[in-house]
Amino acid sequence: MGDDDKDSEHDDMSDSSCNATEDEDEIRIQLGPKMSIREHFEKDKDDESLRRWKEQLLGGLDAAHVQEHEEADVKILSLTIVSDGRPDIVLEIPESGNPKERPWFILKEGCKYHLRFSIKINNDIVCGLRYTNTVWKTGIKVEHWKEMLGTFSPQPEPYEHEMPEETTPSGMFARGSYSAKTKFVDDDNNCHLELNYAFEIHKEWAN
Repeated sequence: MGDDDKDSEHDDMSDSSCNATEDEDEIRIQLGPKMSIREHFEKDKDDESLRRWKEQLLGGLDAAHVQEHEEADVKILSLTIVSDGRPDIVLEIPESGNPKERPWFILKEGCKYHLRFSIKINNDIVCGLRYTNTVWKTGIKVEHWKEMLGTFSPQPEPYEHEMPEETTPSGMFARGSYSAKTKFVDDDNNCHLELNYAFEIHKEWAN
């Protein structure tokens, strides 16, 4: 949410679909059919080296205790805004993906901060999870950020992912209201969350 456009990629705010668009992603390798964790373990189960490699990839997860259920493979639990000298701003992600609060949060102009995501992975390995964030002010795109988060295997506890530090813009023209769209999409072009929200930049932090 800084004052530089970090990526020239275009993203239309009017597109409310949770599907990744063709101009949003690079050409991808065609992968084979998706398999569950239990199926991954059953395949080549007599190959000791492959079995150990799979166990290492899954962080020691025991396939016999994997419970495959209807819960989403990826669930973004919360977004935390971290700025030195300030209490963390913890924002719970609504089920709808669209916070009712307007604005959702307020930042101080010229402040350094970074984002922290709490991500729960269920059921299956998620490959190439990436984060994109596009920001508009008065209908003009002022920032586009893309970050590869990585590949994650299921585990009981949520993952905590820290984003690089950013600096909010400053000055009279930087202050005011912004709209933003955040997406979490994996290598299979599954959009696990699309978050549409508004925030504001003020001269000082909100009380």
